[in-house]
Amino acid sequence: MTLISFDSLNLIPQIKKALSDEGYTIPTPIQAEAIPLMLEGKDIFGIAQTGTGKTAAFAIPILQILHSQSKHNNRRVIKTLICTPTRELAVQIGESFSAYGRHTGIRNAVVFGGVGQLPQTKALEKGVDVLIATPGRLLDLINQGFIDLKHLQIFVLDEADRMLDMGFIHDIKRIIHEIPEKRQSVCFSATMPPEILRLAEKMLKNPVKVEVTPQATTVEIIEQSVYYVDKINKKTLLAHILKNAEITSALVFTRTKHGADRVVKELKQYNIPASAIHGNKTQNIRQKALNDFKQGKIRVLVATDIAARGIDIEELSLVVNYDLPNIPETYVHRIGRTGRAGAGGIAISFCDIEERMLLKDIQKLIGRKIPVVSEHPFVATEPVIEQQHIKKTPARLYRKSFRKY
Repeated sequence: MTLISFDSLNLIPQIKKALSDEGYTIPTPIQAEAIPLMLEGKDIFGIAQTGTGKTAAFAIPILQILHSQSKHNNRRVIKTLICTPTRELAVQIGESFSAYGRHTGIRNAVVFGGVGQLPQTKALEKGVDVLIATPGRLLDLINQGFIDLKHLQIFVLDEADRMLDMGFIHDIKRIIHEIPEKRQSVCFSATMPPEILRLAEKMLKNPVKVEVTPQATTVEIIEQSVYYVDKINKKTLLAHILKNAEITSALVFTRTKHGADRVVKELKQYNIPASAIHGNKTQNIRQKALNDFKQGKIRVLVATDIAARGIDIEELSLVVNYDLPNIPETYVHRIGRTGRAGAGGIAISFCDIEERMLLKDIQKLIGRKIPVVSEHPFVATEPVIEQQHIKKTPARLYRKSFRKY
């Protein structure tokens, strides 16, 4: 496929300069397809996995559309609404709009729950063009009269399948009733469960479907493997793997908040500094842990699925599924944290005897068997059959022998 540049997408100089400042030259496939369609005013139903660059795919054309209008109308009213499932993702999208729009004069604000609303309402009172919001706080501020959406022109629903998983689907339906019927709408989802398809049919008008990766498949360049291990030995196996200094950053997923805290405590016993992020942590603590991870102050971040939405780390070495997810589609989201925007990545999963049915469901969804690392110090006592085995840990990641401790 012939690569195109951002210069070929008819972007205004202000946005091209910002993209150059960010070091962007070649759009990802989702950007190359979605940006021209949005600039034409079309509704889009995008099927794109995490890490494909979809935030820029809608942020760039929105900024260009609003900037072209600002020449004729400088009034600060909410013209674009982006709904997203978690505060971390909302913050990340806000940062993207600020970065890509730094030369356009377009102002954005981010609102989410779990923190005091005063700073958010003050930002709204100053006037914003683009609002990025989680559903609960958005509806709350609408009910209080702080948010008026009658001038809305563009509506983006991001991570729609995650909205469904988190129980936000009814809130989204309420939000759709609050916005003008005449609008441009965009819906992005990594998978297409039936309820999301029904929602998209109601929300979008004559949409163009943009699908850069087949539904529910994992990014092919991510090297995946599974370790069969007894539940009691998971913590020791994790420490064993993380002792390798070549792993510069690892994102570890647990099923529960308590489990995330426990893993952090256990890693510290092996002198491996780590931090946890989950819903019971305050926003400030979560943001500090995320910033420390991005800046390399800690190399291990332990997260629940909900808290991990919005984590965007360049050159993430490793994703570890400490606990396999109950929902197979969640596996796709998790491993997509590595292998971002075309880069390589490695994802490993621990599987105890109680999780083997979960592994089967994941393999059925992604349409492939995940290779098993059969030689490690903590192999499960229960035998495993009918699975492709690889004797050793992937050499590309672990080039050095592990030390005993």
